[in-house]
Amino acid sequence: MATHSEMQSGANVFRVPLSIVNAYLIGPPLATDRGWVLVDAGLSISRAAIVAAAAAAFGPRSRPAAIVLTHGHFDHVGSVKALAELWDAPVYAHPLELPYLTGRSDYPPPDPAVGGGAMAFVSPLYSRRGIDLSSRVRPLPDNGAVPHLPDWQWVHTPGHTPGHVSLFRAEDRTLVAGDAFVTTKQESLLAALLKPEAVHGPPAYFTTDWETAKASVRALASLQPEVAATGHGVPMRGRELREQLDRLARDFDRLAVPVDGRYVRRAAVADIRGVRYVPPPVFPPAAVLLAVGAGAVVGALTSGRD
Repeated sequence: MATHSEMQSGANVFRVPLSIVNAYLIGPPLATDRGWVLVDAGLSISRAAIVAAAAAAFGPRSRPAAIVLTHGHFDHVGSVKALAELWDAPVYAHPLELPYLTGRSDYPPPDPAVGGGAMAFVSPLYSRRGIDLSSRVRPLPDNGAVPHLPDWQWVHTPGHTPGHVSLFRAEDRTLVAGDAFVTTKQESLLAALLKPEAVHGPPAYFTTDWETAKASVRALASLQPEVAATGHGVPMRGRELREQLDRLARDFDRLAVPVDGRYVRRAAVADIRGVRYVPPPVFPPAAVLLAVGAGAVVGALTSGRD
């Protein structure tokens, strides 16, 4: 279990590392009951780790005032239903994310054709199913306010998902970015586990609109954050963060957009009802190479029998 100082990502922002993903606790140390907010909820196996981290930061019986979701992918909402019930806490998300949190829609399929590593190659195995939080989930206020966090604003940062949001505190330029950009190469299993510190675009295998994702990165770069706490990777700070984020914003097409892929050729389309259009798949280059290799082996074995 991380110590209090190890968890801290910014003033009153505490990172909860959960193997390949992060959750965040926002509130003053030893906040009173309902005096803090949980941002994202990790994997389905993350409940105990999040509860333990909250107890370490705020006391063993302290419950959040709310749970705020940057988006609804499986690795960010895995424990949200269990935690919302345990703590009797409301859940907030952008209106365009609600179809995936109320059982009305599933996400578009992930795209293994983007390459980049094992995490991308096995992405068809990841759950894209929506969950149903029913009456517990509510839309974020349309004025940009974050419930129970008066110093924070939410920023709509679509592209990775239609209703993706990031959270920003202007007074010290602290940014909780979700997956709008990340600080590790999430497509690579080794990088996802070791978390080398560098700014990267959103996880490619789940990003369904690259032009919109580029606009979101540019919007966040314009905020000139001092601290960025992302959904994957370790928090980054200061000039190095801003320089790398500015570079990503300037050269997003080269640095972040895959050479080819299902959503590179054409974006998925979604609205308040959920997914409306998904482009056809692109046959993954890795699969082509495997097929060619397998064919060569079979051919060699067959030739050897003659």
